Amino acid sequence: MSASPKTAATGLPDASELQLDANGRLRHLLTLKGLSRVGLTELLDLAESYLSPLHQPVIRSSALRGRTVANLFFEPSTRTRASFELAAKRLGADVLNLDVNMSSRKKGESVLDTIYSLQAMQIDVFVVRDAGAGVTSFIARHVHDHVSVLNGGEAHISHPTQGLLDLLTMRQAKGRFEDLKVVIVGDIAHSRVARSAAEGLNTLAVGELCLVSPDAFAPSPADFPGATLTNDLDAAMRGADVVMALRIQRERIGSYEGIPSIDEYYARFGVTHERMKRAAKGAIVMHPGPMNRGIEIESSLADGPQSRITRQVTNGVAVRMAVLASVMAAREQR
Repeated sequence: MSASPKTAATGLPDASELQLDANGRLRHLLTLKGLSRVGLTELLDLAESYLSPLHQPVIRSSALRGRTVANLFFEPSTRTRASFELAAKRLGADVLNLDVNMSSRKKGESVLDTIYSLQAMQIDVFVVRDAGAGVTSFIARHVHDHVSVLNGGEAHISHPTQGLLDLLTMRQAKGRFEDLKVVIVGDIAHSRVARSAAEGLNTLAVGELCLVSPDAFAPSPADFPGATLTNDLDAAMRGADVVMALRIQRERIGSYEGIPSIDEYYARFGVTHERMKRAAKGAIVMHPGPMNRGIEIESSLADGPQSRITRQVTNGVAVRMAVLASVMAAREQR
């Protein structure tokens, strides 16, 4: 058997080849790379169908009735974990939440032994967040044929459901991608959010993607084909339709050594009301959270009329419902 192809960016086996079943239906969601424009659009359309107006009853479904979803979060999470749990429950599933502090993995059990034990309890879907690159695709290669694996955040490599909810938020605000200018600013090199957003935006043929970071946080151009890389936020902001700030990834870089001080960072790379004056009329502001207010983004801007930050959170539940429903529908048809 030939070895699986590896990605140039990570040196890991290409996760995209695992995602679709023999009939081209979604079995796992590990990355947005390799998904077609039609496939992405169908997921976004399905997510829209799960949205209800604020203050109205949430939309529920029986698509996962009798099924069990296990959330395996070996890395801290608030929004992703909570939204996957709500998504599964709104689809009628039983939900098991497991984190590292209550896992035998902390005692030395291998990740596969953990998966095999839970699989024996008739788990249908594993949602996995892990600091190790390649863990989600490794698990996907070893689960039973009827089991799906969803990536809830993988090291600095990928966060596909975050990418989907960001795409949905942009589409709701702007209605299209082809002539948009999207600016993402912050710790690009360590950001799984930026990678997944870029993968989705490339597939959907975004007009221009501009990535802004201090030199110490600049990624390899090979990781973001087609994107413009710069350390000049003021120049990048000209004509921007969407501006997304990223959190400084302290847990991934270990320290602030080699980057500007906090005050200098905000002065050069903070998204502020003043900088938004350079953006296009009607430009929106986004942030995947958690936010460091006064570092990455001006607090009043984050709470102002241009902000779509809380909308991103709302969309997160709908997107995860769409992904769960899609993998279960594909299973029923196999």
